[in-house]
Amino acid sequence: MDNIRNFCIIAHIDHGKSTLADRMLEMTSTVNERKMQDQLLDNMDLERERGITIKSHAIQMDYTKDGTPYTFNLIDTPGHVDFSYEVSRSIAACEGALLLVDASQGIQAQTISNLYLAIEHDLEIIPIVNKVDMDGAMVEEVADQIMDLIGCDREEILEASGKTGLGVPEILSRIVDVIPAPEGDPEAPLQALIFDSVFNSYRGVIAYFRIMNGRINKGDLVKFVSTNESYGADEIGILRLDMEKRETLGAGNVGYIVTGIKDSKEIKVGDTITHVKNPCDKGIEGFEDVKPMVFAGIYPMDTDDYEDLRDSLEKLQLNDASLVYEPETSLALGFGFRCGFLGMLHLEIVQERLDREFEMPVITTVPNVSYFAYTNKGEKVLVNNPSDLPGGAYLNYVEEPYIDAQIITKPEFIGKIMSLCIERRGILKNQVYLSETRVELSFELPLAEIVFDFYDKLKSMSKGYASFDYQMTDYRQSDLVKLDILLNGEKVDALSALIHRNKAYYFGRKLCEKLKELLPRQQFVIAIQAAIGAKVIARETIRAMRKDVTAKCYGGDITRKRKLLEKQKKGKKRMRQIGTVEVPQKAFLAVLKLND
Repeated sequence: MDNIRNFCIIAHIDHGKSTLADRMLEMTSTVNERKMQDQLLDNMDLERERGITIKSHAIQMDYTKDGTPYTFNLIDTPGHVDFSYEVSRSIAACEGALLLVDASQGIQAQTISNLYLAIEHDLEIIPIVNKVDMDGAMVEEVADQIMDLIGCDREEILEASGKTGLGVPEILSRIVDVIPAPEGDPEAPLQALIFDSVFNSYRGVIAYFRIMNGRINKGDLVKFVSTNESYGADEIGILRLDMEKRETLGAGNVGYIVTGIKDSKEIKVGDTITHVKNPCDKGIEGFEDVKPMVFAGIYPMDTDDYEDLRDSLEKLQLNDASLVYEPETSLALGFGFRCGFLGMLHLEIVQERLDREFEMPVITTVPNVSYFAYTNKGEKVLVNNPSDLPGGAYLNYVEEPYIDAQIITKPEFIGKIMSLCIERRGILKNQVYLSETRVELSFELPLAEIVFDFYDKLKSMSKGYASFDYQMTDYRQSDLVKLDILLNGEKVDALSALIHRNKAYYFGRKLCEKLKELLPRQQFVIAIQAAIGAKVIARETIRAMRKDVTAKCYGGDITRKRKLLEKQKKGKKRMRQIGTVEVPQKAFLAVLKLND
């Protein structure tokens, strides 16, 4: 155990975590040159295309210092705020963290957020200034920022370049000296934390674990503490680039277990593995349940695919523990699922993964956050879907979630960013100059206002220099209304939205205009209306397609033509009463892009 080191890499998005991990794998000869490629640990096509890490990736390396062999367990983590749950799980399985800061960009919001997570878990921090070989590198300035943030000395800060490999040998040496060996008793009852899991169609669910106490052997009878179900350890091993089998694993190690479980509900991330014969007293604590921020309905394109979609979501949840879902129905879309996500990028990634990995194209409804509605009788109702909101006669008031947002940017963009936040009902709390060229703005904002396109707008108006991070604070009373969309008097529940009264008119008008462009014309007039309760606040009309019924009338009296036109008029009236309006998939997608 004295020669094991478990650590993760934490940083803001695009500060070079995956590139540094590549160099470490090269220098420890974990990967040969033939298999080496950029972003080696990012094994999803989606991660490579976007250049971001979505999943945490664990890998074991061998390193020798002064003739002593060491085992390094590295977990590469994502940097985007929407995947912070992955970071928290990685931190729970480690004793130390490499804090990476880009020399050309300095400390950004997610750097601070991830650092606080690591400090909460008492991790040893090794500060590193990365990308020192770049033209715009401000090494000393960034080193000063790190010293202010964590209170270390200048000589403790390492300088490195993930691209060229500069400084990587010093990092590997520092890991041995600074990060403590894992604590634990190899002779105690088995206690292992599951920090990730994947589904394999041939072998079932494969769980990744970190052993806190005890040891596990191949063939042992083990059980999961939360479900209390027993299984045989068919195969155990360590995580290299591929899985490598082992006969036994002791305390402090990171590895995988195959038990032949086919039902994904039976394994929970954060659960504890122990022996059936000699179990541990209690499960490992300190693993938080995920709190979804954004909710949206996901429905199959074809209603017959409902069960397939359920299976796909179950398997995806194994690999992405922050996804939450429950069944729901919609009049417009049939059977589907109400899903909870950590943000809009998370929603986008889940939608993309369902399509690519499970060949399951889906329709996504308007995303919204969860609210608390209070009735006149004093009852408190959780509202995840606009259709859950009690009627106007019963409703007393609605509370919506608020967040504390930290935005770090350059001084020249302060005016634009303040305007954006105030326009989104934000309240400025604080403004601190971290240095001459960097300022931190703290805002209180309603979560619903940042869900759609806040992050994109912030990036574009700051030319990519602003970084953004947020934490949930509390729920506050707000003047919210339910906006319904009606097609010929019929409500389309999938297009309903809960929105602040001041913005309802603008949003309703834009939505009606957009739907007028997208809905196909019928042989009858279609009225598109936006309404709050019984009050219509916006309307657009799609004119009917007119069939020329008088074309076959070549002569004779005008009354013959009138007779045909009257007959057509009656038919159209009847058609309007019984005709239904089909809402195409692109109409639902258009709602998500209303502000473009």
